[in-house]
Amino acid sequence: MKALQGVEGRVEWSERPAPACEAGQIRVRVAAAGLNRADLLQRAGLYPPPPGASDILGLECSGVISEVGPGSAWQVGERVCCLLAGGGMAEEVVLDSRHALPVPAGLSLHEAAVLPEVYATAWLNLFQLAALQPGEKVLLHAGASGVGSAAIQLCKAFGNPCWVSVGSAERLAYCESLGAQGGAIRSTDLESLRDFAPFDVILDPVGASYAELNLELLARDGRWVNIGLMGGTKTTLNLALVLGKRVQLIGSTLRNRDDLFKAELLADLQRQVWPLFAEGRLLPQLSRAFAAKDAVAAFDELASNQVSGKLVLVIDEQLQ
Repeated sequence: MKALQGVEGRVEWSERPAPACEAGQIRVRVAAAGLNRADLLQRAGLYPPPPGASDILGLECSGVISEVGPGSAWQVGERVCCLLAGGGMAEEVVLDSRHALPVPAGLSLHEAAVLPEVYATAWLNLFQLAALQPGEKVLLHAGASGVGSAAIQLCKAFGNPCWVSVGSAERLAYCESLGAQGGAIRSTDLESLRDFAPFDVILDPVGASYAELNLELLARDGRWVNIGLMGGTKTTLNLALVLGKRVQLIGSTLRNRDDLFKAELLADLQRQVWPLFAEGRLLPQLSRAFAAKDAVAAFDELASNQVSGKLVLVIDEQLQ
């Protein structure tokens, strides 16, 4: 099968052996794969897959089941979208059957390809780890990203006013169209977030450069969930504020979680979040689809940091 790999800072298609489909697994003919920042890091050699995971790029995909291993309740021909530790950017992928979700009614396979990673990330960090309660206020850094786009919609659906930090006025308007109350542009007025504080929960993929401000913006008993390090790894914090506010700092990753954890996360997602797509309360934020032959251009666009929502790489144009 053809598969996309990161090689010395670039991406290229290569021929790889098709994996076997074992008990409890399914084989999926891939229609499309969502692009994520983790793919950029892996391309650069900075984020290797967890032990035992495929080194093929792609943490999420959609497609049609072509083979079902013993012990799985799925059927050949069913349309699914999948959460992966790797392997999504290939003609087919084999995965734990518990890590697939049905494509929501009314959505195309291209739209479904951009759902699993971002909604699993947003749900895990806001509603499971940070235990977000109705009415609590949320700050989402990088609000126009794929995770940010999902998180804004989830906050709106579950009764949590949210604000964002973004890179431009256009991206702020995009976030407000999804349901954000407002926010700040990082290059000009990030400090204006103080006008909307205090926040009960902050979801932060930036890290060190926002750390001091995050601590000041948090309410008492606030939860600060760090999911990325785009702004560096080392900082200085006023621990008196941590103690005085009873702040919880939660470091979180998803890719290296074990199979059972991911299975339980996706089961919760299917129960509580997936019905909202059928109701029209959640929408996939697919910004642009790229053909497989244009994979380099797709990665370059993601690296530009100008994307609002998500990009998808179409693997099989016959599957819609």
